[in-house]
Amino acid sequence: MEVILKKDVQNLGYKDELVTVKNGYGLNYLIPQGFAVLATESAKKVLAENQRQRAHKEAKIKDEAQKLADKVSGVKLTVGAKAGENGKIFGSVNTIQLAEAFKGKGLEIDRKHIILKDDSVKTLGSYKATVKLHREVSAEFEFEVIEE
Repeated sequence: MEVILKKDVQNLGYKDELVTVKNGYGLNYLIPQGFAVLATESAKKVLAENQRQRAHKEAKIKDEAQKLADKVSGVKLTVGAKAGENGKIFGSVNTIQLAEAFKGKGLEIDRKHIILKDDSVKTLGSYKATVKLHREVSAEFEFEVIEE
């Protein structure tokens, strides 16, 4: 079954993308939740026209995302956390704390775009994470967790 995505769906595709899914997934989840519409001939024509009109805007957005990615890749963040004697943190460092650290550096990054390589950062030390700014643009940055 072919559907046209109305929103970005993780591990499936991006908005206004034509994807093939199993019938049950499309009819029972994607369409009722408002994530997709059925890809009829008329819907495909409307999609093609919308993509033509949006091509110029997309190029500008991608350029801005690339400029921000260049800035992000040069930044090394420091995040403070309370820790015990053996270097283990009380709790863990999450994307909210990283987004606030970016604000301190003058960069506005949404926490939803930050992807931690290690699912949970629970000890002091240096780590790497990725910021996905656009479907084709992402940047890797380093951050260090220190004791407060």
